[in-house]
Amino acid sequence: QDIDISSSLKAIAKNPLHLDFYLHDYEKSENITASTLSPVQLSLNKGDIKLFITKKGAFYAIQGEIHIHTIAYSLQDLVVLLDHFILIKNQLFLIENKHHLKLIRLFGNKGEQLLIHQRKFEEFNRLFLEQIAHSVELNFKDIPKASKPQLKENLYYQDMQPLLFLEESEDFVNLIPVMRYGEVEIPILSKRNIFGTDSKGTQFLVDRKREAETKVISLLLKQHPYFQEQMDEGSFQHFYLHRKYFLDSNWFLDAFEEWQHQGIQIIGFNALRGNKLSRFKGKIHVEVLSGQNWFNANIKVSFGPKSVSLKKLEKAVRNRSQFITLDDGTHGILPQQWLDKFEAYFNAAESIADDFIEIPKYKFNEIDQLFEQAELDPIVLAELSTLRKQLAHFPSLSEVQVPPTFVGNLRPYQQQGLQWLHFLDGLNFGACLADDMGLGKTIQILAFLATQKAKEQSAPTLLVLPTTLIFNWRHEIQQFLPSFQTLVLDGPNRIEKGLQFEQYDLVLISYHNLLTDINILKKTTFNYVILDESQQIKNPDSQRYKTVNLLKSRNRIILTGTPIENNTMDLYAQLSFIVPGLLGSKKYFKDVYTTPIDAFHDRKRKKVLKEKIKPFILRRTKQDVLRDLPAKNELVLYCEMKTAQRRIYDLYEKEFRDFISAKDGDEIKKSPMHVLKGLTKLRQICNSSKLLQNEDLTSAADSAKIEMLIEQIQHKKDQHKMIVFSQFVSMLNLIKEALDKQGICSLMLTGQSKNRGKLVSDFQSDKNIPVFLISLKAGGTGLNLTAADVVYLVDPWWNPAVEQQAIDRIYRMGQQKTVTAVRLISPNTVEDKIQSLQQHKKEISNSILDDAGSFAVFYLDKSYLMNLLR
Repeated sequence: QDIDISSSLKAIAKNPLHLDFYLHDYEKSENITASTLSPVQLSLNKGDIKLFITKKGAFYAIQGEIHIHTIAYSLQDLVVLLDHFILIKNQLFLIENKHHLKLIRLFGNKGEQLLIHQRKFEEFNRLFLEQIAHSVELNFKDIPKASKPQLKENLYYQDMQPLLFLEESEDFVNLIPVMRYGEVEIPILSKRNIFGTDSKGTQFLVDRKREAETKVISLLLKQHPYFQEQMDEGSFQHFYLHRKYFLDSNWFLDAFEEWQHQGIQIIGFNALRGNKLSRFKGKIHVEVLSGQNWFNANIKVSFGPKSVSLKKLEKAVRNRSQFITLDDGTHGILPQQWLDKFEAYFNAAESIADDFIEIPKYKFNEIDQLFEQAELDPIVLAELSTLRKQLAHFPSLSEVQVPPTFVGNLRPYQQQGLQWLHFLDGLNFGACLADDMGLGKTIQILAFLATQKAKEQSAPTLLVLPTTLIFNWRHEIQQFLPSFQTLVLDGPNRIEKGLQFEQYDLVLISYHNLLTDINILKKTTFNYVILDESQQIKNPDSQRYKTVNLLKSRNRIILTGTPIENNTMDLYAQLSFIVPGLLGSKKYFKDVYTTPIDAFHDRKRKKVLKEKIKPFILRRTKQDVLRDLPAKNELVLYCEMKTAQRRIYDLYEKEFRDFISAKDGDEIKKSPMHVLKGLTKLRQICNSSKLLQNEDLTSAADSAKIEMLIEQIQHKKDQHKMIVFSQFVSMLNLIKEALDKQGICSLMLTGQSKNRGKLVSDFQSDKNIPVFLISLKAGGTGLNLTAADVVYLVDPWWNPAVEQQAIDRIYRMGQQKTVTAVRLISPNTVEDKIQSLQQHKKEISNSILDDAGSFAVFYLDKSYLMNLLR
């Protein structure tokens, strides 16, 4: 009720409506008339009361005065009106302070001074003066001010310390500013005196340092607008806030930090009901140093005197907790920006210790994003600058000398690829060589392996590849690295007991066989593990991906012409193999990159991902290196037969060889059709033994060429249009059937096709048709198929001119792309022999069939035919 009356009177005294007020004089009349009313002005009293205490003989004389607008009025001259006001001239002042009212009543009508006998003074002082000392200035004229020796003896000024006491009052928190003088603590908003007694028993008065105290109040007022309002009211000796505002971390952490920075000691924070928060704002100190393969980020996290280990902090960050428990049981507050910052730190880290994290150097592009420049050691700054310059201008890196063990020549862009591999190797960074098909990824790798051996890297390299490519790699190794000791792990008894991989330079194994042999291979630490056609591990949940990651090596390389076949998730497994941790966890990569990029075409995320992987992927298209390339590339893919197909081929080859052996030269020339039939049958088996009609033993045999071809088309269908030529329509039918099973759209042109023009037009214009199957006779001439840039010759014709005519269907005027022609050859067969003989005797290409396709009787020579057969 008192609070309500006080508030109401205060509101009236402020007179916001500017009303006229009149004071009724009861002494003149109890009735209100014009003669009993006097105009008055209402005002709030902002004045101070001072009491002066002087000893006079056996008494203490006490005089009082109130200061209003710098004018002092004696308390003895004042009378309390209406229980809450005093009248001075025509101004009616509201006295809010109850102690002030009590004093005015006490001194009123007492004469000039109040006299208290010395026997009663001690009790009067205790019961009255000390109770009002916080709001009334008491001046003891008989107590001298402290001398310098007295001040020094008690360290009043030397040990000054501002304090802020926190107390609870129901749902509010009171903030009580205090100044400690030596051992005496004085509430700053009170008017209490500091009394002291020296060693001689002499009492003295210590002056309070009002300037220092005012500074403390000023620091408090800056932190909340409510404090200034409370100061203006002048009703309390403290400030106050509701708990929910006080414990708002966005407020008290900043306020406390500023106060503590200014030397104010805060007391009682953790004594507040249910409060276990640390009063200290977290601090981070970071210093990033350079190690051999790592950037070592020394990170110290503290909340006041308490430090926090990074391992403990990681748990809180991973749980997205806003608090972390400190050693003293309090909870440090983790701001949202801390959670984001440390999540980035921990995602980038390869290992986390109590006070540092290790970030692999292949994540150098992230260092600037993670840390401020001032946190980076000068050596780190220089290293980052050098790395970026070298990667941005890797073609101008110092040329790597190819050792003489490599028998071959590199085109300029291939030399640059070698320099890039060599540069990343020096940093122990993995690499993804993703050049377009036909640009010679194999030859670049072989040249690189030659440089590795020249550096005396004694450990072997393991090459993992599709089964269909083993023969091609073996052939290329024999051609370019003939001195290399190479082991091909194939066949049922491929790993003999006691086999020592260390005696070889290069070990080849298929993905299929690796799944079976991983327990043996994972025991060896290789110099390099290289994956060819690495898109075969693009599924991070696949057994292949899990298996290759069990292999141990100093470094890793992947080769692929199509790093992305379906979506950006294809990149995750492949890049994670060569630079583990670069892309984070599978879930992180999917949430941060795959979904935003593939589903929502997020350009920002795409740019971030591109910058992240850019240092580790080298991809040149044919257009990029056009100056270094012939307009037409011709390649050979060796398709090694599987057991069933090889058994059938060997059976027919023996039968045909026995036939030739039993005939003399003249007899052979007299039976050309028998020779043609025998050679044709062998060529058909090279394609697929299913081309032999009515042969029960061929029903279960697979086709190595169809398997290889489908695999090639699968990887290239999104970036290329392809022509597939075969002399045998029945082979085209088998290929068409295999394409249909894979859901790959294709067209077929044979001698029976009625709509030749429409087929060509549809293929040329429809981007959704990547494959055109054409019989050599029907489409070898007279067609313009410049939409395609890849030609597959499934069964090479004996006359190279006929093959060139087929290739020229796409390699002609109007072709804007570099053309790649690929011959599919079955090794250790009649096809393989023809290829070899063509290298030495160009006439062999016309020795069996002439340009018109008729049998060349002149070359039906027994020795030539026997050379074609094993």
